[in-house]
This record gives sequence, structure tokens and C-alpha cells, in this order.
Amino acid sequence: MPQNETVRSIQKRLFIILLRAFATVVSITLIIVLSTTLLTLAYSPQSPISNRLSITSRLETYYLLNGSWDGVEVLAEALMNDEFIKWQNTILLDSENRIVSENGQIIEDIRYYETEERSFTIPIEINNQTVGTLVLTSTDFPSRGFFAFAGLIPVFIVSIFLAILTTVTGLFLTRSVVTPLAEVIAAAQEVAKGKLDTRVNIKGPDDLQMLSDSFNQMAATLERSEQERREMLADIAHELRTPLTVLRGRLEGILDGIYTADEKHISPALASTYLLEHLVEDLRLLTMAETRQLQFDNKEVDLVALIRRTLEMFEPEAQEKQISLSLDHYIAEAVVTLDPQRTEQVIGNLLNNALRFVPNGGRIWINLQSAADQTTISINDNGPGVSATDLPFIFNRFWRKEKSRSRASGGTGLGLAISKQLVEAQGGSIEAGNNETGGLSIKILFRNP
Repeated sequence: MPQNETVRSIQKRLFIILLRAFATVVSITLIIVLSTTLLTLAYSPQSPISNRLSITSRLETYYLLNGSWDGVEVLAEALMNDEFIKWQNTILLDSENRIVSENGQIIEDIRYYETEERSFTIPIEINNQTVGTLVLTSTDFPSRGFFAFAGLIPVFIVSIFLAILTTVTGLFLTRSVVTPLAEVIAAAQEVAKGKLDTRVNIKGPDDLQMLSDSFNQMAATLERSEQERREMLADIAHELRTPLTVLRGRLEGILDGIYTADEKHISPALASTYLLEHLVEDLRLLTMAETRQLQFDNKEVDLVALIRRTLEMFEPEAQEKQISLSLDHYIAEAVVTLDPQRTEQVIGNLLNNALRFVPNGGRIWINLQSAADQTTISINDNGPGVSATDLPFIFNRFWRKEKSRSRASGGTGLGLAISKQLVEAQGGSIEAGNNETGGLSIKILFRNP
């Protein structure tokens, strides 16, 4: 899915979420306002508002004393200013709904009151008997429609405010969250399609920056793993091609009568099968070590005795090349909990690697040191060493110092990689560097029990 479509999809979902929140808040506000308005509109005449009009009590007293509404105009003389103003905005009705006074003036002729929409009536009762009605005209009390309209005004104001807030929030989230998140989603989709070189710009809030950075690291790891996989397949194909070519050439030559089926011509073919077997075994061992499927028989091992025993195994080859093998600086006893067979294999791989590169008459020596928390084995030689640019890669599969070396002189290219995995599987570490006087130095560090 292209990034623009992803952005639009997220924006749509975000808009729906904000719209739901907006509708919920407006609905709640509308319910509260309408409920309040309905309660106000349903206010009964016997409610406390009637008690707030002192005119009503004065009229009840007047009727109680006089028994009728005759001469009620004299009551106006006793009213205070604010009460007099209210009196002028009222209509007094008798028990038969005839107008007694209107806006403070006595009505001589007989007229009946017709209820107006915006009027508000307060019954005047004596001994639970209605003797009249005081009508408050529109100048004092707003109409029911006005109440309803006034109640809806806060809803409209809140709605406008929330609409603006929703728009601003949506724009802010789109810029700070949606766009960076959409980039990560689009990049993840590209990686899923096999474009492992895809990266995203690190921007947005802290959490999104961490997400983008983690994605870039993941993509880089996947790209590196894919590159290593392709290189490994190419290296395996290259390593298999040479012995298979020799094997095929010899066998075809024998079948075609070019070579005789004697030891001289069969031996190279047999040697090629040995090389193939060695390569396959190394690959199997390396794979099992990398996946931690190898079984280790850990026990207390005296490294001094183990190193001496390994040196004795390589002494004949060293003497043939006039190379000196020795255990130089060491302590009387260095006991570490390890698998003796795997540890001996590691030291043997490193010695074998050194013997291939150290020139005739050269020297290989091992130093053994022990501190309070770790023991260090260093295998040193006075060979040509390794350039600084190649040092980080010497523990990779199929790495060789000279790319043109044949398998006969360069080995399988897996010895150092296997050694690294065997050491790390036992909780140790291995590193390589060049000696100050020249030559390669590989150090193995094991933790003391």
C-alpha cells in the first residue's frame, strides 16, 4: 500500500474516532441542557417563584380582609417602587376569570381574560379556594420558546468550540503522529516485499522516534542477514565446486580411458571426497554451534595440560616447516570449567590457522594468564598478520586473508568461525589483533569458576 493511501486510511480512522468523541460530548451537553430547560418549562405555579412575589401575598391579605376585589387599586399606594413596577406588569383576574385590573388600572367594564402564550399565571388562594389569578405579562417573564432557545444556545457554543478543537487536534495528530506512523507502516510493507534497504526518517514524538529507530535497526539487521546468507550460499557453492570438479574430471578421465584406474589417478579423486566430507562436517558443526544445539560436557579442566597436549599434536607439522611451537608465559595451574574436547578443538583450529600463514622458520607461542575473574589464552605468531580493515571479519564464514588461496593452502575458511561459536557457547569471548612486533594475536577469555 503506498504511503499516501496509508496516511489517508489512518486519517479516516482518526477522524471517525474524533467525530465519535465530538458527538458524544455534544449529546451529553444537549441532554443536560434540554433536561434543565424542560424542568424550567414545567415549573408549577405553586413553585417557589410565586413565593418570591410579595404582591401575591399582599393580594391574598387584601381579599381576606375585604372579601372581594373592590377598591383593590388602593393597594398600589402601599407598594414599594419595585413592587409597583411589577404591579404595572400584571393582570388581576377574579375567580370567574374576569379582568379586575390590567397593568395597574382598574377595568370597569366586564371583560374576560384570554390566555396568552407568553403569560405566566399565579393562583391566589384563600382557605384552599381560588379567589383570583395574578397574570404576569411577557415583560416580566420570557415565553416558553425563549426558554427553549436560550437553553440551546450553550449547546451551539459548545458544539462550535468542540468542532474547532476537533479540527485543530486532528491536524496536530496528523502532522505529529499519523504521518510518521504511516511512513513506518509503508516502510514495513516495502520490507515485506523484499526491499530490505528501506529506511524511515526519525521524527515525531519520542515514542515514534524510538519506533522509527528500532525499525531502521531491524531493517539493517535483516539486510545484513540476507547479505550474509547470499554470501554464504555463494561461498559454499564456490568451495564445493573445486573438489567436485577434480572428482568429476578424474572419474570421467578414467571412464574415457584417458587415465588408468590406478592409485595415481584415483588418489586425487579420493582426496576430493575427503575435502568434501571435511567441508560438510565443518558446516554442520558451525550450524549446530550457532543455533546452540551442540552438547557440552563441562568439567574442571587444567588448561596448562590441555595446551601442552594440543601443542604435541601439531609438533610434527611444525617441525616439517621448521616452525617453533611453545607455551611461554603461563601459571603452574589454571583450572577452568569447560568442555575439554571443544576447547582443544578451538586451540587446534587456531594453531592450524597459524601454521598455514607463518613462513618457514617462524614462531608460534601461547601465553596463559589468570586473573581473579578470568583466564586468558593468547595464540601468537610472527607471521604477516592481518590488516586493520580485515580484522573485524576474520571470524566470518569462509574468510581468507588471500582470496585467491586454494582449499589446499587456505583450508575451508570455517575454522575461525567455528572457534568463535564454540568459545561463546561456553560463556567466553574471542578477539583478534596484531602484535606490536608483527604477526597475529588471538585472545580467548574464559570466566573463572
